[in-house]
Amino acid sequence: MSLLKPVSTQNERLNGLVGVGLRHPHYREALKGTSAIDFIEVHAENFFAAGGLSKALLKRLSEIYDISLHSTSMGLGSACGIDANYLDKLTGLVTDINPLLVSDHASFAWSRMAGDPVHAGDLLPIEFTQQSLDVLVANVDMVQQKLGRRILVENLSSYIQHALSDMPETEFLSRLVERAECGLIVDLNNLLVNANNFGDGDALARSQAWLNEIPVAAVGEFHLAGYSQVGPGELIIDDHSQAVSDDCWELYRFAIDRFGPVISLIEWDNDLPDWQTLLHQADIARSIVLEATQTEWELVYEA
Repeated sequence: MSLLKPVSTQNERLNGLVGVGLRHPHYREALKGTSAIDFIEVHAENFFAAGGLSKALLKRLSEIYDISLHSTSMGLGSACGIDANYLDKLTGLVTDINPLLVSDHASFAWSRMAGDPVHAGDLLPIEFTQQSLDVLVANVDMVQQKLGRRILVENLSSYIQHALSDMPETEFLSRLVERAECGLIVDLNNLLVNANNFGDGDALARSQAWLNEIPVAAVGEFHLAGYSQVGPGELIIDDHSQAVSDDCWELYRFAIDRFGPVISLIEWDNDLPDWQTLLHQADIARSIVLEATQTEWELVYEA
């Protein structure tokens, strides 16, 4: 019998929280501890080194903020499995700081060459097939057993569509959650990027339709970001270099209405703004959550 609770139940204490991704240029401001944010997200791999300044920094940050650990190199969809050394380092980090959340992506990264593990250095897309699903489920289960906790798996922004995929992404991810008893990060910006790159018509409407196909109880976190604008017919790159787009804010309102006040994160990785601009993005997200919550209470009261 599983001891894991549904994502919606497990994360009730996290509902309404809004955080930001912390990157190196903002360390000094963040360490002042005066920022009105609920949590910070850091990339786990940046703190794998034993001892030294990075571990001391993370320890100090964990005394000020709740922390979410977001991995970018685990390669959960890798057919050769996950590198044992990588997983040991992640386990140690989780033990040290007891993060709010642990997450990675529905992608692959690891392979083998002459018997040695090789990492692609990128988030490579996987086919939406039964075989790929079996690999992903097995790897997610192994990670969760090792960590002793549920992880979240994020939908990917992809620049190709595999011809061999035989099920929609929403069905693939829904089956993953059901079989592996994990949760999902729904990256709203990734939905919009994919809808613009591969869809015909209204990208916002297509992204909303995608959300309607995901079970409410599966979603454990939302990610919001922006991307650089391109010319007509050009491929959009998910570069996280801009403020959250108007379409992404609109999609966030739709998502909060459907899934409730799920814990949410602002991502900004390139062409970074100042710390206060980043915090303002979090304030906008929080205002949307509060507006939705207030409207819900008003409807209950009127009823």
